[in-house]
Amino acid sequence: MDQITDMLNRIRNAQVVLHPTVEMPFSNLKYEIAKILEKNGLIEKAVKNGKKEKKTLEITLKYENREGRIAGLKRISKSGQRIYLPSTSIRKVKGGYGLSIISTSKGLMTGQEAKKQKIGGELLCEVW
Repeated sequence: MDQITDMLNRIRNAQVVLHPTVEMPFSNLKYEIAKILEKNGLIEKAVKNGKKEKKTLEITLKYENREGRIAGLKRISKSGQRIYLPSTSIRKVKGGYGLSIISTSKGLMTGQEAKKQKIGGELLCEVW
């Protein structure tokens, strides 16, 4: 399974049963996505644990009134069909209430940041 899809599924499943944290195998890509979610207030924090081969990523989820801050997650660009966008085609997610995560030549960033810097890239996922 795709590592980003696995990450999004783990977050979705943990929120459904109100787990305070979710743990998954570590990768730099997942860590960068988690840092973007943390910066935008959708998760509490993301911490990498362990050494060498046994590294894990622990994400502390955020809840309000027993509802997760993340209402939905959607993987856009899949391994079978990559979706690349120029900066002019980057659109708002859920009328501006969500965010898209884009892999650009300058690293991972939100769709809003990529549009501001006029950089296109691969649309990885949308979170709202």
